[in-house]
Amino acid sequence: MTRKKYIPVWFWLVIIATTTLGTEISDFIDRSLHLGYTWGSLLLFGGLLSTLFAWHKKFDSLEVYPIIKRNKEVYFWIAILFSNSLGTAFDDYLSVVIGLSYLNGAMVTAAIIVLVVLLHYFTKINQILLFWIAFIFTRPFGATFGDFLTKPLANGGLDLGTLPASIVSIVLMAILIFVSHSRIKNEIRS
Repeated sequence: MTRKKYIPVWFWLVIIATTTLGTEISDFIDRSLHLGYTWGSLLLFGGLLSTLFAWHKKFDSLEVYPIIKRNKEVYFWIAILFSNSLGTAFDDYLSVVIGLSYLNGAMVTAAIIVLVVLLHYFTKINQILLFWIAFIFTRPFGATFGDFLTKPLANGGLDLGTLPASIVSIVLMAILIFVSHSRIKNEIRS
């Protein structure tokens, strides 16, 4: 469904839904189809690149703002779904194949995001490319951080359980969304 204006609550609910579906898709590819974490990640990465390539070919850009055409929005949400699926597969790859602890996996993905932010502010690297790299790594960061909060102490987690970890995640996300949208409103008023 396309909306005529951006409504943050709806946008973030769809992001959360694609994250949940992305986890299911990743687990299906990795575990049910028995492709494993490496091939699953590569397959999803190929799907994401194919989507971004087709989007760029059709619209000559990968800009996400503004998206006012329904067919461009379809490309956007397909890219988001592939990105979220890839993020889950990459989280599993970091912990199972490479053997990083959940905290170390979260720190590696967070470091990549911080590096992208620094590149955004201090270089002339294409901003759209940097956006997509940062967006892609938000999901494995969320997945590794979530695993760190929920997994047993013996496995390198904090063993908070699903409900407390979900509450921590929702509160952190709500704060970040509030700060982000407050900043945007202030910039518009200025």
